[in-house]
Amino acid sequence: MGFALLYIYKDCSAARCRRSTVEPLESRYRLIPNQLHPAAMTIYGWLIFALWLALVAYWSLATGALMRHIGSRWLWWREIAIRLGFFALVVLVLQLAVLGQVLPNAGPYAHNSSTWMGLVGFVCTALGLGLAIGARALLGRKGSASTSGRENPELITTGPYALVRHPLYSGMLLAMLGSAIGQSVLWLMPLMVYGPYFIRGARREEKLLIEQFPDRYRAYMKQTKMLLPFVL
Repeated sequence: MGFALLYIYKDCSAARCRRSTVEPLESRYRLIPNQLHPAAMTIYGWLIFALWLALVAYWSLATGALMRHIGSRWLWWREIAIRLGFFALVVLVLQLAVLGQVLPNAGPYAHNSSTWMGLVGFVCTALGLGLAIGARALLGRKGSASTSGRENPELITTGPYALVRHPLYSGMLLAMLGSAIGQSVLWLMPLMVYGPYFIRGARREEKLLIEQFPDRYRAYMKQTKMLLPFVL
């Protein structure tokens, strides 16, 4: 009799332990039975996408107008800014797929759910895209030996070009890094691809600029860094 009561007591205790460990987990994820609900993307992730969308809109208008002015055909799919805009759209589609439980296991890679990381990433992305747009606008107004196609190009050393020699590339790299921090680690893929590409492109442009402005550009190179102020 005593052994039977002891067995029943242990069985009931075990059942209560199972309920105490299982029920809170089920109540926490009550909206989607038998699955863990993925953490939602922060507002900063959406704002980062909006920044890339704004870049694509500005770049399309500015470059299209420049190509019409110089009478050249614009191959929009070759523009890096527009390619990155499409990549931002792909990341957004993946994020929506995760939130809709289409790709539930891709959550850790598709989006960041940390508010602080989202804020830091948003600030970096905004600064980077602002730097790139400022450099592009200055090129459009004054012309550049490497991009404008004008007969009398000007060596630009003011504005963003007073910080680094290639602020357009620097801005893009900073924006991609910020997007990787604040939105999705998937942004590391274009960062690793375009990082070396930008460095090669910057060196190729500098050879052209040294030929056109031998003394002035060498003096400018001594005053500024290529991509990162005081470092590179």
